[in-house]
Amino acid sequence: MRRPLRFLGSWWPWRCWAYLASGAVVGYPVLVVLVLLVGFGVVLSVVGIGLGLLLAAVAGAVPLGRLERRRLRWVDPHPVADPHTSLAGAGPAARLRTRLRERSTWREFGYAALLGPVFGAAGFGVITLLAFSAILIATPVTVWAIAPDTVMLIPGRAVADPVEGLAGTAVGLVGLVVTAYAGALLAGAQVKTARLLLGPREEDGRVLELTRSRVRLVDAFEAERRRIERDLHDGAQQQLVALSMTLGLAELELRKVPGAAGAAGLVSRGRGEAKLALEQLRDLVRGIHPQVLTDHGLAAAVAEVALRHPVPVTVDLPVPRLPEPVETTAYFTVTEALANAAKHSGASHVGVAGRVESGRLTLTITDDGRGGADPGAGAGLAGLADRVAMLQGRLMVSSPAGGPTELRVEVPCSG
Repeated sequence: MRRPLRFLGSWWPWRCWAYLASGAVVGYPVLVVLVLLVGFGVVLSVVGIGLGLLLAAVAGAVPLGRLERRRLRWVDPHPVADPHTSLAGAGPAARLRTRLRERSTWREFGYAALLGPVFGAAGFGVITLLAFSAILIATPVTVWAIAPDTVMLIPGRAVADPVEGLAGTAVGLVGLVVTAYAGALLAGAQVKTARLLLGPREEDGRVLELTRSRVRLVDAFEAERRRIERDLHDGAQQQLVALSMTLGLAELELRKVPGAAGAAGLVSRGRGEAKLALEQLRDLVRGIHPQVLTDHGLAAAVAEVALRHPVPVTVDLPVPRLPEPVETTAYFTVTEALANAAKHSGASHVGVAGRVESGRLTLTITDDGRGGADPGAGAGLAGLADRVAMLQGRLMVSSPAGGPTELRVEVPCSG
């Protein structure tokens, strides 16, 4: 407010008054609900019902924080970012667990506790002063309108006529100016508090940078895998092909030499070993990063794996092309799950389904095997969970004894 007169002639006092008045309208019902939930929650905690009420009090601060961030736009042109992580596609229980673990939820709960008794009371006081100032400004009109009845601004002293009522108008104008500046100061204090409690903190920025570092690590890992794949394909694989051809020519020449049948047999055996090594190397190269995944995407790559799988696999993957880290992670999750189903589950059928909704890829791999899969028992599923976590995704395994086994993966498609 470097230019106070311009401030008084602008819309900002009205915006501050509206912000404070709406805060009082919102704050007092929130205060009543919090008192009831926390009070009954503490009393009923001995019978177990109270825990649900306490959780409802904390979880209810999340939508309130969203509303307050929207309301801030009345007096702050710079929007406050949502500090919460995205939970698109997650179930109610998973949403509740995640929100209760976030510090931002508890900061929002603290803001909810302040909204009624502090900011609501301040807003009510400013609006009361504003209403009283408006009544004083209208004193001459009031005196003229209700004459011959009298108006008393000071107890025991009636205002004789509208002209004498101008003194009340002057006091009301002073009160209006005071209310404008008081409203601006209180609104500014509430904006700073809201930004502190409802916006992202510095540690959230560090988490974001850590996430970006993990994504860069995944990209570097993928680049190194592709380099190894290229070196194997262009180097060792071509040399094995040349060796196999050379051994074939040597075998033909030895068979022309009398008495060299034994040597020709050894050369033929070596040629067979070279062919076997070449086939294994081709499988290794295909496992590092299949070319079909690069050329045609996740759906085609999974369909190709399903055709070679010893257990019948049904594939339902109507997904578009996705960022390369997402496709690679999803592909190796599917191949690991299919390998586990073939080796350990005794399943007769496996289903692979996937969808992209709200910017997230959701994959579900289900088999009708014996179940009992334990993600902590081996490095396979644990490694996949770590890889999915690098992309801010989640891997969930449900495998009760007797089956079925369901592996669910959720990965953001932001790359």
